[in-house]
Amino acid sequence: MKFDAINFKDKLAKFSEHWSPRVIAEMNDYQFKLAKLQGEFVWHDHKDTDETFIVLEGQLAIEFEDGRVELSAGEMFVVPRGLSHRPVAKEECKVMLIEPRGVVNTGESGGEMTAENDVWV
Repeated sequence: MKFDAINFKDKLAKFSEHWSPRVIAEMNDYQFKLAKLQGEFVWHDHKDTDETFIVLEGQLAIEFEDGRVELSAGEMFVVPRGLSHRPVAKEECKVMLIEPRGVVNTGESGGEMTAENDVWV
């Protein structure tokens, strides 16, 4: 077994696409994903799972039908399962997502912002 640390900056430097999460590790059935976000995402939910956003760099707003949460670097928020939400980043924001393997980034909303799943970097 190799004992190498995972460096977020090194991994983030390997891709440039926005809204296209990349898997960097797994723990049991959960994946740790890095993503670069900019602009407005689609409204969606994940009926069967919570979704964790950890902001590494920049600022992120997560909008809900009845409010929003503002996150800065070093902050996190867990979106409860089934809650419709839309992430928004005015400028590029780098985040870590934690969610079960197989979760589609757009939930059941689909569309052109749906990223390929299970892409490792």
